[in-house]
Order: sequence, then structure tokens, then C-alpha cells
Amino acid sequence: MKPEHLSDAMNYLGEDLIQEAEEARSHAVRRRPSWQRWGALAACLAVAVFAVSRFEPPYRDMPGQMPTCPPCSDSPASQENPGKPFFEELPLITIQDMGVGAMGYEGYLAYDFSELGSGMNPWTEEVRMPYLPVYKNPLTYDNIYRVSGADQDKMKALLLDVAGKLGLDTQTTPVTDNAPTEDYKKAITEKFAAVGETVPEGYFDPTTLIMEADGIKIEVDQTLTARIDFDPPVELPDEITFTYSASKEEMAEAASWLSEKYSGLLSDMAEPVLDQGMADRNIYGERSFDVEYFDGGGSLKQQIINYNFNRVAFYNDDDGKLFLARVYAPDLSQVMGNYPIITVEEAKELLLAGNYASSVPYDLPKAEEIAGVELVYRTSSYEAVWLPYYRFLVDLPEEYRPGDKSLRDYGAYYVPAVDGRYITNMPVYDGSFNGGGTAVKKPDAPPEEEEGTEPAQPGEDPGEPTPPIDESNKRAMEGVIVPGQK
Repeated sequence: MKPEHLSDAMNYLGEDLIQEAEEARSHAVRRRPSWQRWGALAACLAVAVFAVSRFEPPYRDMPGQMPTCPPCSDSPASQENPGKPFFEELPLITIQDMGVGAMGYEGYLAYDFSELGSGMNPWTEEVRMPYLPVYKNPLTYDNIYRVSGADQDKMKALLLDVAGKLGLDTQTTPVTDNAPTEDYKKAITEKFAAVGETVPEGYFDPTTLIMEADGIKIEVDQTLTARIDFDPPVELPDEITFTYSASKEEMAEAASWLSEKYSGLLSDMAEPVLDQGMADRNIYGERSFDVEYFDGGGSLKQQIINYNFNRVAFYNDDDGKLFLARVYAPDLSQVMGNYPIITVEEAKELLLAGNYASSVPYDLPKAEEIAGVELVYRTSSYEAVWLPYYRFLVDLPEEYRPGDKSLRDYGAYYVPAVDGRYITNMPVYDGSFNGGGTAVKKPDAPPEEEEGTEPAQPGEDPGEPTPPIDESNKRAMEGVIVPGQK
């Protein structure tokens, strides 16, 4: 059987069969390079460039057609409607970054690409994911970056959960917030009045819930990230090294101690997996390793979601003590659906055609300069929609390297992994530096609300791809407008 025929056949396998085969191949979860980290030449986050454009779908032999139900699918909808489009009811996606650009670009330094390793990403190039969920970010930002959509109940629930896992008395310890003082409110109100303006509604609303006791301060923000500060910092045993210059093995030993001492933070994980990051180098050639955990249990799809969104991280200070930890638990309740995923080969074709987003101010070179690829979600709180991407790391020209020219610089280029027929504004590189802002194609009018549908409950898995519905209830596919679009 030819490789392309084998790939086509894999598209028709049920997810349960794919997962069973994957688990039989290797029970261990592999680590991906930490896509959230910037290289040493990029001290700050950079927002990727999106330009207004459509593109030719990668399935060029099926113009204008939607994916059809796999003949072997056990979905009741596919059995009752053989040959009917399986994903056709999914809403279109408009990609938008609601943040602002920053200095620098996403690059990773290494003497050789093999140093960056394959990591612990559950996804590998041998895995063919037929579909993955896409989530709408419940948070939106206005023109002065005030947040809307935050769920105070979920913030408090996360705060109490983390506090309980750390042994704090959640019954007697008060919950406070970061609401400004009356003096501060008065001063700001006067400044607005001085220019003939009034304070916008919600300007003084608290953005963080806080609990503090026994040398531990927990802050939960609107993104549902719990920040845990230890004062004084926690000392590790003398025989354990927990410093920026510690080796991979030394940091793994520190991670083992931390995961045991703070086992409560990992108690919800069926299989805690240590993630030590990409371990790229700084401009002086020095490497550092992370101490982060994600849940490697459950289906492959769930592992991918946990790996990208739900994590626990520990951080050392200059003296090798634990001063900070974070628990990441973003709100994934607004599931747009399970979307078909293109192959790496199709993504590479789009990459070479210029359909990518990147903060690297260098036009993509030849295909042979592509060093590696992985499937990740872009999880910034400023992303209007969280969808999977193929992130390609490309060996940049020598002039992009630091003083030590033996260090190679690998720039990140992102191609949406979702079938492009569901995206209203495929990215097109325009050569801008520092992200340069976001340009999106906006539908002429928002789509009408679909009747007879129920939103996913918080934490609920969207399950199988959305089956077709009756034509009388069919949702118009004009696109999804994310609240807060500018």
C-alpha cells in the first residue's frame, strides 16, 4: 500500500482504534519543546502577524466539498446519513489576537537542533489526528484592554481548590481581591474629569482573588491561572540542586522532591508527566530546564489538551529555593466543536506558500531549512480562539545569530492545523517585525444563533465531531464573530 493510500485509510479509523494502537506502541508520553518560551533574542512575547486573505484549500482535488462521513464510523448520524458531510455544521473560525506587539521574536538557540530534543509532546509526526477540539476564549478585551467574560465563581473555586491542596484552612482564611482603594479611585476619577471624560464602566472592578496564610499567598486571575508565592522561599535539601545552571538530571531530582512535597497540586492528575521544557540556550550558550507537570493519562486527545492547557509549574530563585508555583486551568467550556486536522505535509505546503503567522522578521527560506515540526495550541489569553497549529522551527540565516556564530537560531512559524475551509482568514506573512498587529477578515454580519442547541458544560469534553442536523435547523456558515473584535 502506498503511503498516501495508508494516510487516507487512517483518516477513516475511529479515534478509539487510533488511541489503542498508540497506547500499545508506547505507554510513555513524550515531551515536546516548550513552545511558550522565547529564545534569548526575544526577551518579550511577540504577537504573530495575521493579514487579511483567503487561501486555496489544501484538498485541491475536492474544491468546494466538505469532508464526508467515514464509511466505517459508528456514529448514529453517519449510519443514518451515509455520505452526508460529517463536519458541515461546525462554525467558521476567525483568527484574532487581541493583544499588542512586543519587542523581539520567537527564536530558540542551540548548537544543533538535536539539542532541543523531541520533548514530551504526546503528539508525534507518526500520529495522525483526524480531528481536535477548538475552543472560544471566554475572555475578550476592549480598546483599553479591560477584560470581559471573566467568571468570578470559577476564579473562587480554583482559589479554594489550590488553597485546600496546599493545606490552608479554606473555612477561616478570608478571600480578598485587588480592588483599588477609595483614594486611588478618587485620583483616577479626577484625571479622567480633567480631560472631560468619565471613568469607563468596570474600570475599577477587581481582576484577582487572593488568599494568604502561613507564608503562602495565592492569587487567581481572570485567565484562571493560580499564582502561588512562598514567603520566605522554600529551601530544598542540601543534596538537591535547583538553580538556573542545574543539569537536566539535577532538575529532574529537584522535580521529584517538589512533586512529593506538593503532591496535592498534582493529585487530580492520573499520570503526572514531568516536562523539562525545550532547554534552549541563552546568548552565552547556557541551558536551563523547566519543572512543569501535565496529566499524561487518558486518551491521546485528552493528553494533548492537558499538555497544552492544564499544567503545574515550579520556579527557583537565584539562591536555588522555591519561590513561586503556578497552576494553569483555563476555561475550556466554550467548545466550538471538533475540527478536521490537515496533515503535516499539507501544512508544509501552506507554509512554503506563505500561509503562516510568525513574529520572525525573515521571509521563510527553502524547505531544507525546516528543522522540525510539532502540533501545539496557541494558548495566550489574547487569542480569541484556541485552535491547534503546526509549529515549524526553521534554521535562520547566520546574521540572526548572536555573537557566538556557532549557536544556531531556530525561528517559529505557525500554520493552522485546522482544515482551512473552516477558517475565514488564513494567515499570510507580510514581513512585519514584532508581530505588527493583527488584521482579520470580518463577516458582513454576525451569524444567527442556532436554535435547539446546548452549550458544553464547564470541563465537558466535546466528544465526537458534530454530526449533521436537519436542514431546517442548519446553522448558516457566515462565520463566528468573537466579541471584542476591533
